[in-house]
Amino acid sequence: MSEDEIARLVEPMIPGLRRYAYALVRDSAAADDLVQDCLERAVGRWHLRRSDGDLRAWLYAILRNLHLSALRQGRRRGEHVGLDDMTEPPGVDGGQMERAEFRDVLSGLEALSEEHRTVLLLVGVEDLSYEETAKIVGLPTGTVMSRLSRARERLRAYLDQGARPNLRRVK
Repeated sequence: MSEDEIARLVEPMIPGLRRYAYALVRDSAAADDLVQDCLERAVGRWHLRRSDGDLRAWLYAILRNLHLSALRQGRRRGEHVGLDDMTEPPGVDGGQMERAEFRDVLSGLEALSEEHRTVLLLVGVEDLSYEETAKIVGLPTGTVMSRLSRARERLRAYLDQGARPNLRRVK
C-alpha cells in the first residue's frame, strides 16, 4: 500500500486521536507529539497490521501504549514542569465559570485510575463501542463495561464532592 493510500485512510482519524491524546496528557504540544509518534509508528509498522482488523482500534491502541511507555519513562526521570504549566492569573471575562467547571472535570478525570480514565475517554469522548475499546485495552467486553460504570460513578462523586464548599466550622 502506498503512503498516499495510508494517508487517505488515517487522515480522517487524526482529530479523534488528538482529542484522546490531549485528554491523556492535558497539553496541546505534548498531545501533538504523541499523535505524531503514533502515526510514525503506525506507518512504520503498517505491514504488521492485520488487514481484516479495525484500523481505528489499532491506532488508538498504539497511542495508548506510547502514552503508557512515556509515563513509565517519566516516573524514572521525574516530572518536568514547563513555563506553560504555570497557573495564570484569574481572568475577568464572563467565561470563568465554564472554565472552572471544565477544570473540575479535567481534575476529576485525572483523579481516576489510568484504567478507568482510559475506558471512560474511549467510550465517552471518542464514542468507541465497548467491543472496540476492549480490543484497544486488551480486556473482555464485560470488564470494559464494569470499568466504565465505575469510572462514571467515581467522576460523578468527585464532581459532587467538589461542588460543596470545603469550609471548616470555626467555634
